Amino acid sequence: DAVLFLASNDSDFVTGLDLHVDGYYVSGKSELVF
Repeated sequence: DAVLFLASNDSDFVTGLDLHVDGYYVSGKSELVF
């Protein structure tokens, strides 16, 4: 299941990557959705 995450900045929309955003870890199969 995708993880819905609201970023507090103007970061790019990212899918399929492991990354840290505002201290939250988003795993490889998650999605950042603004």
